[in-house]
Amino acid sequence: MCRLALKTAAEPFSPYSVLTAMEAMQEGYDGSGLGLLLRGLTFADYRYSPEDPILSGIAHTEESLDRLNELMRAKGFELKYDHDFTVDLREIEAKDRHKYFLRVYKVPVAWKEYSREQAEEQLMLTRVALRLDGETHGGDLTVFSFWPEVAMIKEVGWPLAVGNALGLQDGRLKARVVMAQGRQNTNYGINLYACHPFFIQGIGTMTNGENTAFVPIRDWLLGQHHPAYIGYQSDSEVFTHILHYTLRKLKLPLAAYKHIITPLKTEELQQHPQGDFLLGLRNACRRLIIDGPNCVMGTLPDETCLVVMDHKKMRPCTVGGRPGEWAFASEMCGVDAMIPDRDRSLDFQPMRQHTVIIPPDRKERQIWSQFETLPLPQAA
Repeated sequence: MCRLALKTAAEPFSPYSVLTAMEAMQEGYDGSGLGLLLRGLTFADYRYSPEDPILSGIAHTEESLDRLNELMRAKGFELKYDHDFTVDLREIEAKDRHKYFLRVYKVPVAWKEYSREQAEEQLMLTRVALRLDGETHGGDLTVFSFWPEVAMIKEVGWPLAVGNALGLQDGRLKARVVMAQGRQNTNYGINLYACHPFFIQGIGTMTNGENTAFVPIRDWLLGQHHPAYIGYQSDSEVFTHILHYTLRKLKLPLAAYKHIITPLKTEELQQHPQGDFLLGLRNACRRLIIDGPNCVMGTLPDETCLVVMDHKKMRPCTVGGRPGEWAFASEMCGVDAMIPDRDRSLDFQPMRQHTVIIPPDRKERQIWSQFETLPLPQAA
């Protein structure tokens, strides 16, 4: 099993504090890697404008960094800030790490005429193009995200050791949402793209579990011919793409995600006030039904955070916190590490029908049940 930790707070905090939760849960994973997603990012030594996209990844060679610079210039992006990690390469297991980058760019002038949807599409296409360029050149350039206020860090090794090696304890990077996973590489070879969390157009998820329905789901998603439905070095990446498909393509509310990946039984739908619609949704999206056990945590562009379980309920999760500050973790000791002085009477362990939501205002947790009515668009 892996271990997951997510913290969301109204005030930006150091991602290193979430690594302490990973350390508390260290007996639950093998230390094969760390993945971090930082949303609502702030820099101690740079006044960041939230509309500017941030490019995050690794240039494995000097040549790949030069090529990255040229590609971004050719696309019309202007480099505004290049975060200088305090890196101790002696503590990094891999030896082909020329530069870890978190770079803030100004978008091309021509984008001023773009709608928000068009600009977001171009950010996605740029990230995909950079990733494919790296793969074309033998994997010498790894690109995790390109999005406003978001950065991703991934590396092989024990989470706390990776955090120390990259200087994350120095307080120069802070965020309002931090997702972390200690990856146990159960099914595939070591590959940074296989390390959770996964990200597409502002949507990120990470998973503790195993998706035995991976192959048919992957093949269905590939059949959509979406330019960012690629990769799949991990069987859990499909959870991110299904959430993207639910929100961006089907334009359904967040609560519908649970109905797509783990629909209710036919006899349960027959008693549901929206049973006809949900039965139709299940039939239309039956290739996206997962087979666990899985616990999935995610975050959306507006900083909404969520966690869902599958029907097998064999991957644990605890939700805890207080107004303005909440945490999800695979074990209660992880929540204790992130928010030790919370009201423990508010702790909650979701069951198979639940979607737990922390909305952007972070005032309280919301618990949605599949047995409740969905807030569907009028057309539906």
